[in-house]
Amino acid sequence: MENALSAAENAEPDIDQIVTLLGVTGNDLVALQAIASTVRDAGLSAAGRARQITYSRKVFVPLTRLCRDRCHYCTFVTVPGKLARDGQGMYLEIDEVLEIARKGASLGCKEALFTLGDRPEARWAQAGEWLAARGYSSTLDYVRAAAVAVLEETGLLPHLNPGVMSAAEMAELRPVAPSMGMMLETTSRRLFTEKGQPHYGSPDKDPAVRLQVLNDAGAERIPFTTGILVGIGESLTERAESILALRDVHRRHGHIQEVIVQNFRAKPDTAMRGTPDAEMSEFLAAVAVARIVLGPHMRVQAPPNLVSGEECAALIASGIDDWGGVSPLTPDHVNPERPWPNLDVLAEITAASGYVLTERITAQPPYVLAGSEWIDPSLAAHVGAVADPATGLAAEVIPHGRPWPAVA
Repeated sequence: MENALSAAENAEPDIDQIVTLLGVTGNDLVALQAIASTVRDAGLSAAGRARQITYSRKVFVPLTRLCRDRCHYCTFVTVPGKLARDGQGMYLEIDEVLEIARKGASLGCKEALFTLGDRPEARWAQAGEWLAARGYSSTLDYVRAAAVAVLEETGLLPHLNPGVMSAAEMAELRPVAPSMGMMLETTSRRLFTEKGQPHYGSPDKDPAVRLQVLNDAGAERIPFTTGILVGIGESLTERAESILALRDVHRRHGHIQEVIVQNFRAKPDTAMRGTPDAEMSEFLAAVAVARIVLGPHMRVQAPPNLVSGEECAALIASGIDDWGGVSPLTPDHVNPERPWPNLDVLAEITAASGYVLTERITAQPPYVLAGSEWIDPSLAAHVGAVADPATGLAAEVIPHGRPWPAVA
């Protein structure tokens, strides 16, 4: 253990040492957290953002709850019959999307987080029929149209999470979204190939496919959000391999703007409803190890609605520097039983740990400040309307009127 902690403090730990660190508890966990906090604080200071922990004020746009995958822990996804019984369409109509976005804009939101299932038309004929009736060739074609509508009518910046995409598809979406994302979740093939495991029967959860998406996003120069799920059945070695895979992809392309370390929470009416939630000390160790392995300049994020206020403080102690998107309007549709913390409360929790809650936009500051290297020129005015030109964080003054142009 001493060797592993020493390696974490003084150099890059190897995979065996990382596995050891992922299993620490008690005083060893406290020591690991202290190392992670030091790494985080050094990175913030180097970026001119000492003691700042960021968040993005957003609305959550669940464009469709249909998906071709069958993940064993998901309650977001449903089936066409249930949507019809509930009087809902296969997708949100553009007017419904805009209603959400406009309400968010009135509350100071600057991000519209589009979340949806992977390619539902590949599994459900009803989805393809709905799209075709409105003149769209695919779900991703509709995602683009919805993103354009939000940009042009509200100025909110789309962050797109439509699942697995090809390089060509990401290139088509890049001019309408300053950032995109897809959780890696895990590199464990066992959880994908073995019957009964959480990703069995879900073609888009093949780790090789998801790693290809991450590499393609880098080649396309897209600020990208990704992360791991902790406690879905992966071993400590598989967890270590997942963190290292993210480090290696980012070293290759420099495009991973933030890494989410998310704890598994069991949900009723899923195949994994009886699986215990991720144990907190194990989760905190995963956060701290991710911070150390990914280094001081990576933004490491954990969702504040999946833990208690006391546990939020423990996450700060473990090296996070970002809370992700938090909405004053819409629920977390992926975890609807876990409401967002009030932003004033989150600011108080953050301040109690000695940090300042600071608003950012959907793209992290280095990518905003780099301009056309990372942000498509068609989005320059949209990003400039809500970003501080000196820091790349969210501007304090919300624009009135429509200072942004139409999008191609």
